[in-house]
Amino acid sequence: MTNPPQTRSAEARFVATHSMLTLDARHPYVANSLIDAQDIHRNVMSGFQGWVDDGTPDARAQMGVLSTWAVNLKAAALVLVEQSQVAADWAHIPKAALREVLHLITVDHTFRAGDTVSFRSVVNPTYSRPRTGPDGQKTRGQRVAHTKPDGVRKWCARLFATGDTPSRVGASADPDTISVRMLPAVSSPAAHKGLKVARAELRGSVTITDPRLFVTALSDGIGHARAYSCGLVLTR
Repeated sequence: MTNPPQTRSAEARFVATHSMLTLDARHPYVANSLIDAQDIHRNVMSGFQGWVDDGTPDARAQMGVLSTWAVNLKAAALVLVEQSQVAADWAHIPKAALREVLHLITVDHTFRAGDTVSFRSVVNPTYSRPRTGPDGQKTRGQRVAHTKPDGVRKWCARLFATGDTPSRVGASADPDTISVRMLPAVSSPAAHKGLKVARAELRGSVTITDPRLFVTALSDGIGHARAYSCGLVLTR
């Protein structure tokens, strides 16, 4: 006996918490984050002590922790937005490191098929470069980052597929309408020497085709390098 085919949901509910922190980029607690991707990862995860056992390899994914940040060098301010499925605790942050009172927001929104939403996301856009072994046979491809806007839009075309091709994230968009801004890559010179994460900022609108799949993308993030502040999709 075969199971009946699953139908797309007409609507799906997204619930999460957002923390918005405006930090002094010159403060010792923050300054190293601008030059070490691993440091900002530690700062993000420091808000979730005790939810899972120390050393759990997939702790970030279990708690649904995603983040994004932007820096204003002229104002010496780093704005960090963090999303999670559990409550964050930022009481340990030195008061002198906070430029503004931090904001904790509960997000509770129902998305429906056909809805059009605006979004912003910083992503790590990559593709698989074919490789061949010594015997001439194809081997597993090498992951390579897109470094130009045209390449990033090709990445978007696969993600937000239209027409007969199903979307990977339950939403469709014309890639030519998505604004792409290449951002500086981030790296880690110490603990994770050799780590380098290419980044691009996307802004645009998508039409929701599968609300349940779209909510999964909001909860889990999109693309790679989610531990390094890539993949969080912010909508309005």
